[in-house]
Amino acid sequence: MALLNYKTEPVGNESLDEWHLLGSGGFGEVYKVRHKDLGFDVAIKILHNGVCPFIPKERALHKEADHMEEASCEFVLRLYALYHGCPPIRETALQQGIVMEYMRRGSVQSLLDDLRGPPPWPLTFRLAHQVALGMNFLHLKKLIHHDLKPSNVLLNDDLHAKIADFGLCRVSTSALNSNRETTGVDGGSYKYMPPEAFETSYKPCRAFDRYSYGILLWSIVTGKEPYPMADYSLVALKIPMGDRPDLEEIDQTKAEGLEEIVKLMKRCWDGTPSARPEFKECGKITENVLSKHSKGTCDAVYQVLKGLESPTSNEHSETFSFPPQRLETSESNDVVDHVRFTATERSSMQDSVNVPAERMSDADKAKFVDDKRTTLIQDVVEVMAVVDELDDMVHSETYSRIEAEKTSQNKMRALYRSTLLSGGEKVKAAFYDALKKHQPHLVERLGG
Repeated sequence: MALLNYKTEPVGNESLDEWHLLGSGGFGEVYKVRHKDLGFDVAIKILHNGVCPFIPKERALHKEADHMEEASCEFVLRLYALYHGCPPIRETALQQGIVMEYMRRGSVQSLLDDLRGPPPWPLTFRLAHQVALGMNFLHLKKLIHHDLKPSNVLLNDDLHAKIADFGLCRVSTSALNSNRETTGVDGGSYKYMPPEAFETSYKPCRAFDRYSYGILLWSIVTGKEPYPMADYSLVALKIPMGDRPDLEEIDQTKAEGLEEIVKLMKRCWDGTPSARPEFKECGKITENVLSKHSKGTCDAVYQVLKGLESPTSNEHSETFSFPPQRLETSESNDVVDHVRFTATERSSMQDSVNVPAERMSDADKAKFVDDKRTTLIQDVVEVMAVVDELDDMVHSETYSRIEAEKTSQNKMRALYRSTLLSGGEKVKAAFYDALKKHQPHLVERLGG
């Protein structure tokens, strides 16, 4: 149940402090805010005007709040209240928003990005199980999520999963619309859509979510985005023809129970909606697989959190890995660890050398972009303005993928993955110059 009576007790600015923009996109903005009365941080989502073309903004917010309260459980994001006020870090008119649980560890998508691959097997299987439990609860309440994907599964401090972002017009949890806006196509959700949803006469049903869950399982197990180079038109053509993510990337012998998870993926993304298993059955399968790894779950979570929180230095970086789990990658013939990530690229706890911008070499600027990766992903909000400055350094297809991401954080992650990590000093230096032009205070704060 909701902590406050959101229908009669809206939260105003007098109860809130320490506003920080977490991300923005086509839907609106999300802030991290300290609730002074409750004594802990909350997240506040505020919609842009016109984000739901067929439903007034106020009605859309109330609809999402109603769904969040109805679906309140351990594996679904918690609703606290509605917000009425003017966010102090934006000069705006009176706004309404949703006050909800703040998930400090981000999403499954951000975890995969930070790990540069999938989690260790015990955590992989726990995430799969918890999503199945959350989705089963939603379906028992006769709600359809309609936009299940890694960025909509959030993580708390201990990396437990909670389903989020349901109830908005474009990510509807009730089968009220069958127009393309409800599919979230603009945000890349089309890669998690079932083949029947690409038909103009399609009417949403719970089998939609079951298909999305199959693709989600593949993403968690491999740590990759499905069809990374495919745009909407290609996916809409190929998925109804039977194309699915590549299972050859998964060595099913590397973990006990992985074979059962792969079989579940295939059943969930079956082309026939009625053949897809209900989430109650999915939960039984994932629970059985997770039970085989229960003794290793706490250690896996500890190792991941330890790696994510490890400070870095300017002299060297540390690589954390879990050697028992190995997969072949499509990019290389080499065998790589199932989990590998570099602390330098995640942490900006220590400042890099403070060199005046006019005297910084391309190497200095590139080092700044590498060392400050985590903070830049969190704090850059003028992402598309910066990308526009990069011009032909960003491929047209990459530009479209970045632009389609809903939040500034996801836009930045996509920019790093597609361009900055492999672009060399020249590209990183150009990014630095563009960022200094559009967000000079951020660059200055980070010592640039």
